[in-house]
Amino acid sequence: MTADPLLAFRAEFPILERRTYLVSNSLGAMPRAVPERLAEYVDQWAEFGVMAWAKGWWDMPLRVGDEIAPLLGASNGEVAMAPTVTLAQAAILSALDFRSGRDTIVMSALDFPSVRYMVDQLAPKLGARVVVVPSDDGVTLDEERLCAAVDERTALVAISHVLFRSAYVVDVARVAAHAHRMGALVALDAYHSVGVVPVDVRAIGADFLTGGVLKWLCGGPGGCFLYASPAMSERFAPALTGWQAHAHPFAFAGDMEYATGAARWLGGTPVIPALYANVEGPRLVKKAGIAAIREKSTRQTERLIALADARGWRVHAPRDAARRGGTVAMDVPHAAEVAQALLARDVIIDFRPGAGIRVAPHFYTTDAEVERVAVEIDDILATGAWRAHEGHRPTVT
Repeated sequence: MTADPLLAFRAEFPILERRTYLVSNSLGAMPRAVPERLAEYVDQWAEFGVMAWAKGWWDMPLRVGDEIAPLLGASNGEVAMAPTVTLAQAAILSALDFRSGRDTIVMSALDFPSVRYMVDQLAPKLGARVVVVPSDDGVTLDEERLCAAVDERTALVAISHVLFRSAYVVDVARVAAHAHRMGALVALDAYHSVGVVPVDVRAIGADFLTGGVLKWLCGGPGGCFLYASPAMSERFAPALTGWQAHAHPFAFAGDMEYATGAARWLGGTPVIPALYANVEGPRLVKKAGIAAIREKSTRQTERLIALADARGWRVHAPRDAARRGGTVAMDVPHAAEVAQALLARDVIIDFRPGAGIRVAPHFYTTDAEVERVAVEIDDILATGAWRAHEGHRPTVT
């Protein structure tokens, strides 16, 4: 078998020395350099106190955004960091006027609940209604049905690029093209695509795109990003805002005067420690190359499906590799208990009700680790080891 050049990156992730880590769809492995970056933060604060803000802290949300931008096909000055995708999506909603005759937000039944919760609660207060497009099988979305839901009343199509439960890759370019023909805007939640699936906001035609470094980008918690096309930043400004979005934040003026570009999508005082930690993972992903990562992910998820099929486990993931992201969910017998048993054996996965055990190899995963997860499940089922975990649920989310 041809040597895998991506395995050269394993040394950059200490946890791989101790555990079989197959949960990068939930939390990417920590890069070795993160403690050094956090130490820089500690040293800056200890040495300079309040003066550390003037030594680069204020610029960090945009500088880290520029690190992310190439992974989105975006340019410098088009990406701002945010604490969460939910808040970033809320900022987008707050920028739109739903009283202009376009009062509809189109979503899907398989979008991540956190965003759905926010939209469902905020939309009525903004004078908007939400249309949710169902899924027939809980795995895929019918893009034709999705497009049919977008009409002259639609203001915004706010959907996921890759679905969190099934890793189905939505044909977002098709949906965006139709939305634009109908005069609607498109905001994509790309949390489950950026870092494992190629993303190009210009090729897609995305007006807005949000995501985070927590998962496939191995950047840790607290680092989410919002891309707004230059046209959108020129046309809109969010009502959900803060002093860092002001053109002259230190003037402490009484009236809001928005900054230009990505800066107008900032909020209040940035979360500096997280931003220090957030950069190392994206740098490694860029170095590894998204095309190579995608090729390996496709091959290893194909192998996971074959292993599941051979055992008669139901696969909750698309069979078509072009429509499959980086995760395969396998609904094995006693899945919740088996997941807990796997964690006890240092095989790190997660569990979702209705989907099963989610397994997510990444660019640092060996083929032997992909095989191991199936062998361990075989043993857990054969020996009844899952029974020790009855009534418990995995702590990994």
